[in-house]
Amino acid sequence: MTLIDTPAPTPAPPAPTAEALDALAAELRELLGERNVSTEERVRERASLDGAWMSPIISEQLPLGLADVVAFPTSAELIAATVGAAVRHGVPITPRGKGTGNYGQGIPLAGGLVLDLTRARAVVEVGDGFITAEAGAQMVVLEQAAWKTDQALWMYPSTAQSTIGGFLSGGSGGTGTIEHGSNDRGYVLALDVVHADPTGVLVHVEGDGAQPYVHNYGTAGIIARATVRLEPLRDWRGVYASFPDLPSAMRVVRQVGHMQPPPRLVSADNPEISSTLPPDDAIPAGRASLRAIVSADMLHAVADAVDVAGGRIEAVREGPQTSMRISMLSYNHPIEWYQKATDRTTFHVEVSGEALIDRLAEVEAVYPHGLLHIEAGHSVPIGMLAGAYESAEQVYDGIARLNELGVGVHNPHQWNVDFEVERTVRLARTTDPTGLLNPGKLNPDYAGPRKGAIK
Repeated sequence: MTLIDTPAPTPAPPAPTAEALDALAAELRELLGERNVSTEERVRERASLDGAWMSPIISEQLPLGLADVVAFPTSAELIAATVGAAVRHGVPITPRGKGTGNYGQGIPLAGGLVLDLTRARAVVEVGDGFITAEAGAQMVVLEQAAWKTDQALWMYPSTAQSTIGGFLSGGSGGTGTIEHGSNDRGYVLALDVVHADPTGVLVHVEGDGAQPYVHNYGTAGIIARATVRLEPLRDWRGVYASFPDLPSAMRVVRQVGHMQPPPRLVSADNPEISSTLPPDDAIPAGRASLRAIVSADMLHAVADAVDVAGGRIEAVREGPQTSMRISMLSYNHPIEWYQKATDRTTFHVEVSGEALIDRLAEVEAVYPHGLLHIEAGHSVPIGMLAGAYESAEQVYDGIARLNELGVGVHNPHQWNVDFEVERTVRLARTTDPTGLLNPGKLNPDYAGPRKGAIK
């Protein structure tokens, strides 16, 4: 990704003075109450870290920033009022959901205020084809609310306890992506966002007007409330299968991923990764594991595909909770389990393309002890490629070699906005003219294969 003629971002804000921080904390205590504002060191430290520990490159640089004040607004309106107060005092604002993001996008690089949104968690309305909730509502809670009306979310991330605001600001896909693509493709119907405005007002945007606020880490506006799409609840079944090796499982990933109606999720791992997953009789030791969420009327077709590939069905499970359990074993979660179980220092990069299946041995050989977790994607296979970590240079050189193999790569070892960067910079120049919203994350010059490019 080469950025040419991209407008310069707003300048970094000056460090807030002690007087400004004290005044902000006092104002927020009046606004939110004592229990919803903290300047205690342990609270500030906890609010200044996220899931970036999965990256040894980022971990080597920690700590990257420490909050001066942490605020916990309990409604969308109070989110707006809190942002307005911080803007009036010239204090940088870093929004935070559950802190499950893996790229450091929730770390307050400039200090200032960490805006923890997890207490603004009301589900406002469940309607025909939509659900509205405040930014801190967990995705699993939204899914459960939808189930009660015989509906389900279009998609939700593998970390189902993450918040709707965090998923829209920092995530991109998950369960449901095979059919619906990423969360910037019509999933969002409307948002109430907050700009760096001293008046602290909510700005309502809908349809195409909402899309520029998705996946930009709150650098152009902080999501306070969201309305996203629902679909009719289907008779989903959870299928667990095992195979002698990963190549056998991958053929089924590709085949099942193209079935109609589309499955909700298809994931597979080789025996080394599968052995580190939470114990389950349906994930036998020494075999590659495949987990899928498929329509009940596709069970026979899936079973036939598994049989032809030399695998066996280990379990077929019913009920909406089954989907949630399988979801939590998808995307980067198997790599996380593997990282925790191995003595090696490991890392991962996000990969995509048919080469993941057609050139598996070459792909895994790019990194020492390379291991691939595979998913059926919206148009091509996607996955997480893990390797034994030696240096940042090794990781970046490997990205270039993967590109040569025809593999698309997203580098998760950086915290910069790398989706629609030009659009976000132009929007932020209007919505955040003083650069107070999550400063340090919107750097248009931070591009290229070594710095976070997407092929």
